[in-house]
Amino acid sequence: MQHPPDPTRARWQNLPSWLLTQTANLAHRLVSDGFAAADARGYHYRLLATLDEFGPASQATLGRRSGIHVSDMVATINELADHNLVERTPDPTDRRRNVVTLTTAGKRQLRRLENQLAHSQEELLEPLSPAQRRQLTTLLSTLLDHHNQRTGNQDEPLG
Repeated sequence: MQHPPDPTRARWQNLPSWLLTQTANLAHRLVSDGFAAADARGYHYRLLATLDEFGPASQATLGRRSGIHVSDMVATINELADHNLVERTPDPTDRRRNVVTLTTAGKRQLRRLENQLAHSQEELLEPLSPAQRRQLTTLLSTLLDHHNQRTGNQDEPLG
């Protein structure tokens, strides 16, 4: 069911850009609060999920795969290593580099964060039917892909 613009709102409040920004702010707050409840943040999830999906990797490779800037990567790895969620070992092919590996505790934390993320997604999308959720995701992906191709930007996930 499509809703017409709300005539009780100021016209700028019906602009797609304004609606997207407000919704993005809400989504960010829901996700951040959910991660905080699990003593984590977005970078932790992105790094753990990247390791789970692609396996052990160097810090540089993890940065490219996760979209975490190199200046934030070391701090994120340190935080996760301090909680025994990842392990750093010297790269056997290049002793100047470290290989980062997901630990068993890291896999458990990743599952907790995925549960929190699912709850946040559910809360955000609550008023939408499953078909509307799929449609929204498709439309947002289409917009983002189009503008990334036009500008040459790579997808850079938000933390």
